[in-house]
Amino acid sequence: MAYSSASPISPSLSVFKSPQLTRFSLAFSPLFSRRPRMIQNLTMPTMTKKNKSSSVAVVATAAAEKQKKRYPGESKGFVEEMRFVAMRLHTREQAKEGEKETKSPEERPVAKWEPTVDGYLRFLVDSKLVYDTLEGIIQQSTFPTYAEFKNTGLERAEKLATDLKWFEEQGYEIPEPTASGKTYSQLLKELAEKDPPSFICHFYNIYFAHSAGGRMIGRKVAERILDGRELEFYKWDGDLSELLQKVREKLNKVAEEWTREEKNHCLEETEKSFKYSGEILRLILS
Repeated sequence: MAYSSASPISPSLSVFKSPQLTRFSLAFSPLFSRRPRMIQNLTMPTMTKKNKSSSVAVVATAAAEKQKKRYPGESKGFVEEMRFVAMRLHTREQAKEGEKETKSPEERPVAKWEPTVDGYLRFLVDSKLVYDTLEGIIQQSTFPTYAEFKNTGLERAEKLATDLKWFEEQGYEIPEPTASGKTYSQLLKELAEKDPPSFICHFYNIYFAHSAGGRMIGRKVAERILDGRELEFYKWDGDLSELLQKVREKLNKVAEEWTREEKNHCLEETEKSFKYSGEILRLILS
């Protein structure tokens, strides 16, 4: 203690000769009955254990609130986050939330398109390759995340096979997949093996885009070059809205196991998904 080395106290005092009495004697010693004024003025109020805990809790809560960032759509589930990011990559003509400027021919309103049968066939063939790849990965994988999406009712590969057979019966020659389709197919295989969040991003955008804007494009193109014939590619067995809702729930369930960093990584892949899908869509106008 600081008091034991104070020079004014003589070592001959009895309190130092009997160590066991030191603590007791000092408490009642006249020398220590009053605190120096300077020390009295500097004495700080004592903080109780309860007060300390409350202060720490307040500081921790404030720090947590400051660090936590809310993402658009987050309160409704991760699918809503993906939808929000996807909508921003549309043009204003394509979606009211769109922020992208119209640059490519396929980004113009469909009413201004000039599709060709040959170009449409190339689009259908490349689309089939992409869906064959997606659905093959899902069906053959033992990875739990992908197993969630087996037999969702959104599958398109068989429908496209039926449509291509019809075109062949009409005398059209079915082309081989283009470089765009092959490149996208290979990318999906690589992502499925090495980067599940990115693969899920492509899965979501491919199926959900086709169920929305894709159907509208199919109808408009059919009116222009197929006498209004509706292809099987644009038909689903069962109620489409119910099928989509079930897949939304599965996607949200999968994303609940991801960290915020993994979710952000998935969202960042959206632009790449649009790039590869756009290259295939552009074939309609070739």
